[in-house]
Amino acid sequence: MINANVNPRVLGYLGRALSHELSAVQQYLTQSKLAEAWGLLEAAGRLRDEAAEEMKHAERIITRMIALGVAPSASQLRPAQLGANLAECLPKNHRVEAEAIALYQDALRYCQRIQDRDNGAFFEALWKEELAHGREMAQWFATVESSAASGRRAFF
Repeated sequence: MINANVNPRVLGYLGRALSHELSAVQQYLTQSKLAEAWGLLEAAGRLRDEAAEEMKHAERIITRMIALGVAPSASQLRPAQLGANLAECLPKNHRVEAEAIALYQDALRYCQRIQDRDNGAFFEALWKEELAHGREMAQWFATVESSAASGRRAFF
């Protein structure tokens, strides 16, 4: 089913992207269940929403791979990174987002170098979404950290 016209390195980026997004889904869903156990129902809901967003990215990547004539393949899921509380989990999530930003930026630059406009536009859209997502994650962590420092319990 492999399309001979698709650059193998672009396929590599797509495979790594799929693995990354599915790993993020696993991490956010697992942390959502932890937040529920801690009684942080709003945080649990937000983490479930994060997982749903990452699942949409995975779906788009799968759709892209099929459109290119290749079978989707995620090589490996990373173990979920957990913590003893929400304040320990969120920096790990920010790192996951930073890794996605770097991956998509690298893929975009490569596509620009080989003048692959279609795949470049695909990776650029994901890169911009992850940039926004990374900023949101950083703000959430700052809010939780500030609440913890002031002795208030953060329920978001």
